[in-house]
Amino acid sequence: MKSKSARHRIALVTASTALIVMAGSGAVTATEPCEDFGECKALIEINSSDGDIGFHFLMDGDDLNSARIHDPDGKKIFEDQAKGPLKEQKLTETFAESAEPLCWMNPDADPEDWEDIVTLDEFLDRWAEGTYTFTGSGDGGEKSAGETELMFELPAAPLDPDFDGSTISWERPGGSMSPEPRGGLGNCATAAELDILVGDGVLLVHPADVTVDAYEVVLEPDVDDGDPIGALVFRIRVPGDIATTEVTVPAEYLASLPDDTPAKIEVGAIGGEDNATFTEEDGFCINKDEGCD
Repeated sequence: MKSKSARHRIALVTASTALIVMAGSGAVTATEPCEDFGECKALIEINSSDGDIGFHFLMDGDDLNSARIHDPDGKKIFEDQAKGPLKEQKLTETFAESAEPLCWMNPDADPEDWEDIVTLDEFLDRWAEGTYTFTGSGDGGEKSAGETELMFELPAAPLDPDFDGSTISWERPGGSMSPEPRGGLGNCATAAELDILVGDGVLLVHPADVTVDAYEVVLEPDVDDGDPIGALVFRIRVPGDIATTEVTVPAEYLASLPDDTPAKIEVGAIGGEDNATFTEEDGFCINKDEGCD
């Protein structure tokens, strides 16, 4: 999956692009407003290439000492308690994501990971669809509360991501003109498996029929951990109805990287409930001269 350092990032924004200078992809976009909270969101994120799946959430309040989340059945699933100097400083924004277990028996994975496989069906059975309640407490007993919806509307995986040295392109997921007409979730679920889940009522909407509100496009130098070049990541979100599914990477960004920088790309389909399905491809070479290893 993507680098966890994605959560601590600085955006350099121009009129047409966003350059992210910390590695990774797939940040939560929260619902705003959220009653007493400025923002709150719960969503599902799938990596269709690696075949893993996770639960993400974000809340943003004011001067909190503690924060909690309850699922639609009233069960507490998260609690955060400030102590010591953090209690004096207070909590505001809290973002977290669950572990992201494999949803298939990836032959390239450590066999020990196979013991923790959670199929899409099992994942959806684990998490309740519906209203998630966010609450917080401040000094003097002030209470904050807000609600957001977790829906099982999972956008189908973008297809055939590619990078030609200056432009990232991909094919739309699902739809009658797609190479895979009913869409799929890559290694997490084939189109045929999704047909069964829809037929059984586990999914009310087939991923191929989920409207893509936006695509998140990422170009990440694929270098060893600790290499500062790995922190120079290009990321942009474009509308889901973009006329041509391609993004030109700014020449200034590419010029900032050394010759023969190996890279990988990600394209994520972001649904209306902010659920996201990403597709990855690696083996690309930025500023090719002698060639990447």
